[in-house]
Amino acid sequence: MSTTEDRSSDANGAASAGSADMKLEVVTIPVSDVGRATEFYARLGWRQDVTPPFVVQFTPPGSACSVQFGPDRTSAAPGSAKNMYLIVSDIQALRDRLAAAGVEVSQVFHLGPDGPVSGPDPGHGSYRSFATLSDPDGNVWLFQEVTTRLPGRVDAAATSFGSASDLAGAMRRAEAAHGEHEKRTGQADPDWADWYARYMVAELAGTELPT
Repeated sequence: MSTTEDRSSDANGAASAGSADMKLEVVTIPVSDVGRATEFYARLGWRQDVTPPFVVQFTPPGSACSVQFGPDRTSAAPGSAKNMYLIVSDIQALRDRLAAAGVEVSQVFHLGPDGPVSGPDPGHGSYRSFATLSDPDGNVWLFQEVTTRLPGRVDAAATSFGSASDLAGAMRRAEAAHGEHEKRTGQADPDWADWYARYMVAELAGTELPT
């Protein structure tokens, strides 16, 4: 029997769906009061999407995945969703904006040898700085600062930025790195735009950065 489905094998030789696209679209969270949850997620600045009357859907800025809740959407207990990751490029700036809007969010912390330590990671390393946020039911969101992805997690040939603020942050980091590049070479770089582009794509994809 013939099929048009792409297939491959995993490390154990078992058949898998291979390169078939599977885009995570929506995560459902359990809430006890739909109106209260709607007000909370709107206050975060998330986009409220058009949905049928029995579904409420919000999409965080720059996210390809949305969040849904509503009556009878899930049998999970309200507040049982924990440590759902929200990736940001500047965690302190994000934390400050939320706090200024009256949203209760934890201080930024990083993980030390003996557990959480107050403040961002001293080296501002990717995946190392966090802050937490709970909705009115106790569902917990975990903000994580990521600027450089681990190798293999982003297709360098299809690199994109989720929002204008992510792009602006990448440009600022490229500017700083390019300044060091010009110091090393001792001359102005007329092709700075090309250098910026290579740096930004490499940083996001987790590949070797230009020097």
